[in-house]
Amino acid sequence: MNDTTTTPAVLILLGPPGAGKGTQARMLEEEFGLIQLSTGDLLRAAVAAGTPSGLAAKTVMEAGGLVSDEIVLAILEDRMAAPDVKAGVILDGFPRTDGQAAALDGLLARNGQKVSAAISLEVDDEAMVGRVAGRFTCANCGEGYHDTHKRPAKADACDKCGGTEFKRRADDNAETVRERLKAYHAQTAPLIAHYRKMGVLETVDAMGSIAGIASALGAILRRVTA
Repeated sequence: MNDTTTTPAVLILLGPPGAGKGTQARMLEEEFGLIQLSTGDLLRAAVAAGTPSGLAAKTVMEAGGLVSDEIVLAILEDRMAAPDVKAGVILDGFPRTDGQAAALDGLLARNGQKVSAAISLEVDDEAMVGRVAGRFTCANCGEGYHDTHKRPAKADACDKCGGTEFKRRADDNAETVRERLKAYHAQTAPLIAHYRKMGVLETVDAMGSIAGIASALGAILRRVTA
C-alpha cells in the first residue's frame, strides 16, 4: 500500500469454514500491514484491558448472556482508533447479519471511513466437504494432513516429528460440514446482497492454490485503495 493512502482500508472477508480466510488474512497482514480483527479476540482483549466496553462485555458474559451488537461495535471502534491500524483492518466474523452490516456502515461513516471491499471466497460445497472431512493432525506436534491431498510420507508416522498418533476434530465429518455450509449460506445471503447493493462486493474463487487466491486478493486490495 502506498504512502498516499490516507483512509485506512476496511476489508471484510466472507467465506465458509475451511475456505481459508485465516490463512489469507495472515498473508494480507504480512504484505499490506493490515490488522486482522476477529470479534472473539477483540472481546477477550477488551475484557483483559478493562476498557469501559470491555467491562460491559464481561458483565454480560459472566451472566451467561450474549454480548450485544452495540457493545461489539463500541469495542471495534476503540480498536480501530489504535495507531497500529493506520494501514487498515481485515474484519473476520463480523458483520454476521444485515443489521450488523448496517450498524458497521454507520460506525465507519462517523469516522470518515467506509468498507473498501467485502470479498466473498467462493467455494464448491461438495469439494469443501472433501477438503474439511479429510483433515487430520499429528497428536504430538499438530502438523496437518489430509486423507487425499497430504498423507504422511511414511505411513502412520508424522513427517515433522515422527509421532505415531493422529487425531481428527469431531466436527470434521461430511454430515457436519454440509450442515455448516448450509447454515453459512443462509446467514451470509443477506450480507452478499447488502454489499452488492453498496457496490463493494468482490468474489474470488477459493478452490485454487493458496498463492493464486492471495494474488487475487492482493489485486483487489490494490485496486480499491489506489
